[in-house]
Amino acid sequence: MRTLLAAKDANMSQSANVDAQQIDLFNQQAHQWWDPNGQFNALHKLNPLRMAFIQQHQDFPEQKILDVGCGGGILAEAMAQAGAEVTGLDLADDLLQVARLHALDSGVKVNYVLEDVADHAQAHAEHYDLVTCMEMLEHVPDPQAILHACAKAVKPGGWVICSTLNRSNKSLLLAVITAEYVLNLVPRGTHHHDKFIKPSELTQMGRQAGLVMQSTAGMEFNPILKRYRLNDDLSINYLIAFKKV
Repeated sequence: MRTLLAAKDANMSQSANVDAQQIDLFNQQAHQWWDPNGQFNALHKLNPLRMAFIQQHQDFPEQKILDVGCGGGILAEAMAQAGAEVTGLDLADDLLQVARLHALDSGVKVNYVLEDVADHAQAHAEHYDLVTCMEMLEHVPDPQAILHACAKAVKPGGWVICSTLNRSNKSLLLAVITAEYVLNLVPRGTHHHDKFIKPSELTQMGRQAGLVMQSTAGMEFNPILKRYRLNDDLSINYLIAFKKV
């Protein structure tokens, strides 16, 4: 496995908006990304909900889509299978290698790129019909800068769709303590409650980036009852759809 320092020196912008410890954690878990019964089981269960929410706002066929923080490619592959032209962007090199290998095995065409989103947006301004940023904003030092880059990359009238975690007592209990330390649904240390973002805060960040909030939805993830669905409860995991003015 390449060290994080080597990957950064070879491929990352020195000003990359990245938490090195989080990148290292995800790289260490890269081999488990596509195991539906492994430590990323939650992502596999939530992906159909993310796809359903996106489809409420944007059709997939022949659309150019940028998936920011694509990880091992669970969402990127699904969107490509639905007919989109997808570019997956991440700074975790080992995860991107897993994504590329899985795409080869599954025969799905996705362009995976190791690049900071700000640099990519600078080179591909107003290029995409849709930009997705799922379960990523709570892992970076400056989520506002990520939204600005997403807004720069999307065409006028295009969509930016994000998902993240609300900074609530309920999310601390269920998304951190229960999910990581009781049920072991995600690797320990994945989430830091102080980095979670309230919907009102994310709406304001979007507004400052020239994005207008159009709709929201909560994502219910109940592994005990095996119930996974979109709802109106934004207290834990939630999705938000912005449109570029």
